[in-house]
Amino acid sequence: MKVIVVGAGKVGFYLAKTLLHHGHTPLVIETDQEHCRRAADELGIPVTCGDGSSADVLRAAGAQGADAIVTATGADQTNLIACQTARRVFGVKRTLSRVNDPENLTVMKKLGVDVPVSSTDILARTLEREVDASAIQSLISLNRGEATISQFTLPEDSPLEGEAVKDLHLPSECVLISVTRRGELIIPRGPTKLRGGDRMLVLVGASATHQLMEALCLDKADEADEEDAAPSPQGREKWRFPWQTK
Repeated sequence: MKVIVVGAGKVGFYLAKTLLHHGHTPLVIETDQEHCRRAADELGIPVTCGDGSSADVLRAAGAQGADAIVTATGADQTNLIACQTARRVFGVKRTLSRVNDPENLTVMKKLGVDVPVSSTDILARTLEREVDASAIQSLISLNRGEATISQFTLPEDSPLEGEAVKDLHLPSECVLISVTRRGELIIPRGPTKLRGGDRMLVLVGASATHQLMEALCLDKADEADEEDAAPSPQGREKWRFPWQTK
């Protein structure tokens, strides 16, 4: 597979190296001459020194007939323009881009980048899932972590005992898929009432996981467990990441 790699810093360099080891043909574009020399000398691949968002530079690098372009510079604007130019001018079918600012993920998608990837966003979601893992177990990740199919068990002493599904204040990015009760599978409807010990399967957006825990009082159960285990609970409160709502 012929792949244009825009940017030969740490991310771009090791990406090109990995592609090469996997039998692909990376063609690198980089503005910094020192990075160009390093990529050319250590990887032994074609390197074009120039602005990867320029059609002329893309043409010189061999974008014609490329199967994909991966933009890995530290500037989101450059990454976006390079992807758009590669597709519109040279007909590159697959575009992937590094996203430095997680807030630009949605914009990148709307403007035509097939796979925008934010390492910061991925790390934050992973950490948040791990913090909540004691209550909710993630089973399947969907669309690169935007949502998950997860399961959890309602505590036996849950305050939601006897509560109907229709009366739950679930986040909008959550769908209750099934309830398993003493080996019996139940497809939940509005009138379905919950019981302690119910094992529940849900589809939940990554940003709504903690809201789901609060709606089902699972965070309160975790806090109670921590308080029971603590030698001295005075002055102690549950620690949270800055992005988690209280």
